[in-house]
Amino acid sequence: MTDLARLTSLIEPEASALGFELVRVAMMPSEAGDGGEALQIMAEDPATGQLIIEQCAALSRRVSEMMDAREEAGEVLIEGAYHLEVSSPGIDRPLTREKDFTNWAGHEARIVMTKGWSGDEAGKRVFKGELNGIEAGIVALTDSKTGEVSLPRDQIHSAKLVLTDALIAATKPLDTSGADELEEETEEKADD
Repeated sequence: MTDLARLTSLIEPEASALGFELVRVAMMPSEAGDGGEALQIMAEDPATGQLIIEQCAALSRRVSEMMDAREEAGEVLIEGAYHLEVSSPGIDRPLTREKDFTNWAGHEARIVMTKGWSGDEAGKRVFKGELNGIEAGIVALTDSKTGEVSLPRDQIHSAKLVLTDALIAATKPLDTSGADELEEETEEKADD
């Protein structure tokens, strides 16, 4: 099994050296259907909250070089076949760090608690509603069905923003150049 804490500790300095912050490091099943895995790295530029393609490529090269050097020295970081995916977190980003729960308060989120979580007497594990922030490790959310809930961050399996018009309005694109220059193509019909 891959040691994600170890991978994160190796990848974080590489991202920091480029001025980026890690959002998430995860192992996912490969979408190629080859039985392998994908090492997924999400990072952001603190100035924009996103990464553009060139930034993703730079981080991918840097992480690949670091991992290749360690593997050539005999360290096994990931068992078996895998490929590297580096991306921006996107608009409906995962909430993984404490500051994410603070920065995105006021927006809708979907939170799934770990299996065995017993904080909800009805056995509910999935909550969706307005994120109200975090204090002392407890995430506050106004669930659309049950109202105010307090969720321990250390028992959250996954959390992400929900794509809404308000979220889209709050998330500015990095580069809008050319957006106002639309080209229309017309088909000419031949006379028969």
